[in-house]
Amino acid sequence: MDLETEIGRNSTDSSLEGHFLIAMPGMGDERFARAVIYVCAHSPSGAMGFIINKPQPVGFGELLTQLGIVASERDIRLPKSGQEICVCMGGPVEKGRGFVLHSDDYDSESTVAVDDNISLTPTIDILKAISKGVGPTTAIMALGYAGWSPGQLESEIAANGWLTCKADLDIVFDVELDSKYGRALGLLGIEPAFLASEAGHA
Repeated sequence: MDLETEIGRNSTDSSLEGHFLIAMPGMGDERFARAVIYVCAHSPSGAMGFIINKPQPVGFGELLTQLGIVASERDIRLPKSGQEICVCMGGPVEKGRGFVLHSDDYDSESTVAVDDNISLTPTIDILKAISKGVGPTTAIMALGYAGWSPGQLESEIAANGWLTCKADLDIVFDVELDSKYGRALGLLGIEPAFLASEAGHA
């Protein structure tokens, strides 16, 4: 899937772009257990999104130094509200490729608007901008992404693999990754403990 052309294309009233996918307790794929996914593209061609609540073992500052963008983490100049940027396991596809979901106050040739107030930039330019303090106000980085072939996501939802709801940007960019699953369920008025007990009696 060509991410840059798919995002925002063929969006319909039934599109889940800009929504959360929240894994049900019975999710059979361990990679997505208790996952919260922000959906960036959803059309008849398939879907793609990023897991936003599973951390990578490498921190953002360490990643910038590994890439040679800065000499040391002390060289990173971030706006006050963006000093903590999480690096997440975005999904099992292209795990070595980095993507930055961010507020819409940053734009480049490769930046794609995903939904109101949120954009995606998949190039190293944004990392350089962030390191210099001229990047977006808020951002989260993902290594890899989750992708679905045509009809696959719809089938998984029909099989009760996922709950869906409109995304909350405060949750998307929150640095407290462990709380995102419960907070996302809270958008639907669901307590995680209740959901687990219901699944156990299914």
